[in-house]
Amino acid sequence: MNYLEALSRRYSVKKFNNAIIPRETLNNILEAGKLSASSLGLQPYKILVVESEEMKQKLIPAFYNPSQISTCSHLIVIISKKTVDESYINGYFRHISEVRETPIENLNLFKNSISQHINQKTQDEIFNWAEKQSYIVLANLMYAAAIENIDSCPMEGFRQDLIEEVLDIDPETEKVTVTLALGYRSEEDHFQHMKKVRKPNEKLFKFI
Repeated sequence: MNYLEALSRRYSVKKFNNAIIPRETLNNILEAGKLSASSLGLQPYKILVVESEEMKQKLIPAFYNPSQISTCSHLIVIISKKTVDESYINGYFRHISEVRETPIENLNLFKNSISQHINQKTQDEIFNWAEKQSYIVLANLMYAAAIENIDSCPMEGFRQDLIEEVLDIDPETEKVTVTLALGYRSEEDHFQHMKKVRKPNEKLFKFI
């Protein structure tokens, strides 16, 4: 299956069939999220992978349309940072130094540039930026899942307070941006038989 076929087959699944995604396949999808483009390379987010049935059951009341949560294999929860402080930036550059085997002092010019850029932003601006980065991750996860022949459904319809409580998220420093259910479509989900509706090229694209 090429990528256009995979994306044409993809739709937002309303009901999964409870089958579990093989670990290797799941790891491939998660690796695609890890490799997502990220502004400044800072990855101002974290990704929780909910796989235990017990935890999924606890999360069901938080969703306005819970059928996906109760039938999916895994639920991906993407959490954006509300703040990016100097400690976070220092940790990022220590990691660069280790991975690239580069003395950390050689990175000071780059580090100072990033610190200055971040310090000029308000907390609201940083959070808005972090959420945009999280949606890039979401797109990569959905695309990788489609290539792996795994179905998905991105979801924003949830109660923030309940998810924060169940997943022990600190609302002062981070926020759930979006979730993604992964699994295999149920034969009972009639949406899979509907034609995909998108804008025609002449209304979507403009060549200038």
